[in-house]
Amino acid sequence: MLDINFIRENVEIVKQGMIDKGEKEPGIVDQVLAKDEEWRSFVHKLDTLRSENNAKAKQIGMLMGQGKKEEAQAIIKETGQFKEEVKSLEEKEKTLSAERDELLYRIANVPHPSVPVGHTEEDNEVFATWGEPNNEEWRKPHWEIVERYGWVDFERGVKVTGAGFPFYVGPVAQLQRALINYFINEGNAAGFTELQAPYFVNEDSARGTGQIPDKEDMMYTIPRDEFFAIPTGEVPVTNFHRDEILKEEDLPINYVCHTPCWRREAGSYGKDVRGLNRLHQFDKVEIVKIVKPETSYDELESLREHAEKLLQDLELPYRTLLMCTGDMGFTQTKKYDLEVWSPGQQRWLEVSSCSNFESFQARRMQLRYRKDGKSTEMVHTLNGSALALPRIVSAVLEAYQEENGKVRVPEVLKPFFGRDYL
Repeated sequence: MLDINFIRENVEIVKQGMIDKGEKEPGIVDQVLAKDEEWRSFVHKLDTLRSENNAKAKQIGMLMGQGKKEEAQAIIKETGQFKEEVKSLEEKEKTLSAERDELLYRIANVPHPSVPVGHTEEDNEVFATWGEPNNEEWRKPHWEIVERYGWVDFERGVKVTGAGFPFYVGPVAQLQRALINYFINEGNAAGFTELQAPYFVNEDSARGTGQIPDKEDMMYTIPRDEFFAIPTGEVPVTNFHRDEILKEEDLPINYVCHTPCWRREAGSYGKDVRGLNRLHQFDKVEIVKIVKPETSYDELESLREHAEKLLQDLELPYRTLLMCTGDMGFTQTKKYDLEVWSPGQQRWLEVSSCSNFESFQARRMQLRYRKDGKSTEMVHTLNGSALALPRIVSAVLEAYQEENGKVRVPEVLKPFFGRDYL
């Protein structure tokens, strides 16, 4: 969430940020400010009553010391009424504070000035490109390749669970495992600490990274235990340090983590969901950075470069997009999307998002660091996919297929296979 002091001092900037992101409730900013004013009024009343009560308590002590018991008893009776009023106001203050926070949770993060303003994918800017896309007509889409060899079983996935939960079989299961190991190894080599994280999180964790209140409809729930199945490794990993005060010398903190992910992903049809393009369960390697505020945008570029290097190592042509305000998301201040070229489908497919949240998540999680050994300050959090597996698997199958139908193993993955072909 945003700092209420920042909102008070930058009302129009916050409102414009909501509008630029396409949020439907820019008026929520005025509601927050009105609720905050009401809350501050109650806090002032409470402080005044407490001050008066403290003064009366001192007066009682003086009167008792002077033997003026009747006068002291009268004031004691008066302070009893004060206590009842204070208790009532304290309960009201807690209610108002909670109501204000619920409104704050619904205010989007403010885009960074470098983010292009726009509302459709056409407004995104091409930041960088790498490699030459393959366009040979003989290249098949990945769903034809896996069907030919029986490498992905969609029908049995439907039987066992439902649509969007396929079985990976034989060489493609091995390919995914090799990619995961390679991505993790590269994360380790870059100085990221590896984590194995829970696959389910509680409501506090989902709220901490901004999944609620915003993306409830996308998440699978376990009602009996009040858990959410994670939509991304970002959620458990970023919450790893929730409610902690970190040491300044320990920053930056970098984590790499492989998890399965679950998303409902409703509302897509046709080629967008064919084959491995859009699944309800998929694997991803996530990298998370927890950093000092003044370094966070340099860290964002470092995170993007790390994800790009993985695509370069796999020799997969890609482009990097700087996402516009309306195509960026509720929680981010700046985001890059990496899209790999799919030669079998002749289109670009997103395989990574690299995002800076500044202190938006940290404030929700109360994740701070001790600055100069004295005061505390919110950290900045960042994360990115490095990388998301289904579309990488499909891109490898399509890019490394040969005209005779065989599929080569990428050079960097050969140590995990021990052979040249799937």
